[in-house]
Amino acid sequence: MTVYPVILSGGIGSRLWPLSRECWPKQFLDVAASGRTLVQQTLDRLDGVADLKAPLVVCNEAHRFLVAEQLRDNPLGPARILLEPVGRNTAPAIAVAALQALQEAPDAILAVFPADHLVANPDALRAAVETGVRAAADGWLVTFGIVPERPETGYGYIEGGDAVEAHPQAQHVKQFVEKPDLATAKAYLENGGFFWNSGMFVLQAARYLEVLKTHAPDILHACEAAMEQAQRDLDFVRLGEEAFAKCPSESIDIAVMEKTDAAVSIPLDAGWNDLGSWATLMDAAEPDANGNVIFGDVLLEDSSSNYLRAESRLIATVGLKDHVVVETADSVLVAPRDRVQDVKQIVSQLQQIGRSEASEHRQVHRPWGSYESLIVAGRFQVKRIIVNPGCRLSLQQHHHRAEHWVVVRGTAKVVRGEESFLLSEDQSTYIPLGTVHRLENPGMIPLELVEVQSGSYLGEDDITRFEDVYGR
Repeated sequence: MTVYPVILSGGIGSRLWPLSRECWPKQFLDVAASGRTLVQQTLDRLDGVADLKAPLVVCNEAHRFLVAEQLRDNPLGPARILLEPVGRNTAPAIAVAALQALQEAPDAILAVFPADHLVANPDALRAAVETGVRAAADGWLVTFGIVPERPETGYGYIEGGDAVEAHPQAQHVKQFVEKPDLATAKAYLENGGFFWNSGMFVLQAARYLEVLKTHAPDILHACEAAMEQAQRDLDFVRLGEEAFAKCPSESIDIAVMEKTDAAVSIPLDAGWNDLGSWATLMDAAEPDANGNVIFGDVLLEDSSSNYLRAESRLIATVGLKDHVVVETADSVLVAPRDRVQDVKQIVSQLQQIGRSEASEHRQVHRPWGSYESLIVAGRFQVKRIIVNPGCRLSLQQHHHRAEHWVVVRGTAKVVRGEESFLLSEDQSTYIPLGTVHRLENPGMIPLELVEVQSGSYLGEDDITRFEDVYGR
């Protein structure tokens, strides 16, 4: 058997705003302060499963460099990254992964995982995956039902049935149930036989496409066309935009699992958490003696049962109880713990009025490094720019602003018009408005500089690129 881990990394995690944002969503963050981001942990915990090949990752095209950088040294080998021009939910995402895997292995089995879950007991998960692989090899479409710890209204449920004859650890699925009310969730817990729907699957690639053809042929046809139109660039597979945009947006549960008699579920008790909100993230952490979960620089007085996270400055609370407070460099969220599901409404408001806080942090990451706006006022802006070793920005031009660069660490190679020269620490240069220029780090350490922009318009869209190694 040939088993391909498939990582679904298309979400933006709006309920974990202001930490998670459109351009830097939660799967690329170390939200649990473990030293590894969620997408890295997703692959780390699979290491040791038998017959695993290098992973396939399905993600938004805008996140391609984040994925490539964070999975560069993953334990399973270089990832192939399938780029969605638009989001179309899990059924199409898994379909394009299946089509890709079948190009390499006719017996391919997909082990499908969202990129934003936590699992406290990876040994239990690995054992369940290997059980699922054996069942999938016999044609079953396997999902994992999480053994519930409490009556939960934020998850869908799976009702398990009789054991599968050749695979007694798996159960036939009686039904998939949408998120219940509290009374129904309590009844599920008391009666037994109901499990949280994890969104994790093990599927034989050819079998999945066969069932998809029966129940959702329009999805299959669109995905096949998108793969036929795909452009391959190193480890990236850019799906055909026109074909994929026509694909219906449906989850695998609705498109396939609820309609087929081949669906089976394996109960899983592995300390699973889908990190869907600040409340679930608090549940996954270890509180102090007063029930507070604290990250960063926090001072408390008579405060209990709070989630408090300081990213850039001090948070101080007095007499606060049952609240979530999350501070970043440009935004602060304050919400009662029982209202954190509504954070996405704030994100919607930000999007409607065109606020950048919906999509970007003050520190904006690029494939070459990052920049951070320090001061924005009238006709000038001050930025801190970091260029990674061996990286360079595009050859570019601005029509409305001039730039002054001061190197504070490392060595810069500068192209300015017809000139090319090096700058070291404490040296500077001026880029007049309209001058074609490029910044590069030829050194072995990060290049750090301060950029002062001045002009009539300072927007990021005031840029004409003449040459770019990142294909932008």
